[in-house]
Amino acid sequence: MSAPTLFRAATYNVHSHIGRDGRRDPARVSQVIDELDADVVALQEFTYPADVDLETRTPVVLTLERYECALGPARQNDTHCFGNAILTRHPFIEVHRIDLSIARREPRAALAATIEIDGEPVHVLAAHLGLRVPERRFQVQQIIAYLDSVQHTRLVVLGDFNDWMPGRTVADVLDRRLGRLPRPRSFPASRPIFGLDRIWVQPQDALHRIFAHRTPMARAASDHLPVVAEIAW
Repeated sequence: MSAPTLFRAATYNVHSHIGRDGRRDPARVSQVIDELDADVVALQEFTYPADVDLETRTPVVLTLERYECALGPARQNDTHCFGNAILTRHPFIEVHRIDLSIARREPRAALAATIEIDGEPVHVLAAHLGLRVPERRFQVQQIIAYLDSVQHTRLVVLGDFNDWMPGRTVADVLDRRLGRLPRPRSFPASRPIFGLDRIWVQPQDALHRIFAHRTPMARAASDHLPVVAEIAW
């Protein structure tokens, strides 16, 4: 029997690169990402200049080596785009952008990418859901539709799901589909109370451990802590 492929995935809401001190500092966010040492990192509230080519594969404003980048903007003005990004150390096979927006609410989106690891495809879906329950119900259904298209494959679903209510939550739909995994507290970064940032893995038994990344730099660089999953396929 061959040894399992070890894989590390992380999700990180970078808050437009604005830290707890109110300073916008992409280099500080880059340092936190380097600390994670992850194969794949999903970013939310990622801000970058509007004139960047959508299909670029460079990490844009981040000072990172060894990573390719896929962009998934949710909204744009004259100067900047704002939304999701996926960073990976492995080759992209394809990228899909999924609109999760609902009328009269802040635009939302998901970013789905297929990457190749040791010759095998791995599907990664990164999302940032809305603040209200009806929004999140609609958005989770769009995510489920994507999951239906990649059944019985290696899969990671991750992002900021803004799901903090006790008891039955919108994210329970994903728990029933992918299995209920630990929810490390990640927000606010200074003293985490809520597990807003979530990771699901398929197959579920591939998950080795999941944890919030709690270094001094991570506490300073954003209002969320990164959440990391170690996976053994």
